[in-house]
Amino acid sequence: MSNIVAIGYGNDLRSDDGIGQRVANTLQLSNVKSLAVHQLTPELAEILASADLAIFIDACLTSESSEVQVRSLAPDSSGNISGHIADPRSLLALTQVLYGYCPTAWWVIVPGENFNIGDRLSPTAETGIAIALEKIAQIIHFRP
Repeated sequence: MSNIVAIGYGNDLRSDDGIGQRVANTLQLSNVKSLAVHQLTPELAEILASADLAIFIDACLTSESSEVQVRSLAPDSSGNISGHIADPRSLLALTQVLYGYCPTAWWVIVPGENFNIGDRLSPTAETGIAIALEKIAQIIHFRP
């Protein structure tokens, strides 16, 4: 069995910005190590180095996209690598540099409309979470 890690990130105290964490906490697949974090940090590179497949889950504004998006990811070191990493491509690049390997990776981006202080998700976010969970199951099931 392969090693799969799902990392949902965002601020769960800013309403829909917590979408990534909510997906990670809801993910109920026995073959997936699911992590809910506030931000991507360099320490996650060690976990990624032992994964065969990584799935990152984050929120976006509905003005950026009104649908759940799934994008393949490749390492990209052009971003800033410091105390926290805003982009999973930078984290993959760090993993590649430190461990000489990074897993196949996907980015699941879920639209949200309310990023104000609070812990309630908008109906848009709730719908997006359900769709994201289906898409993650498809990524895992249909991967080569």
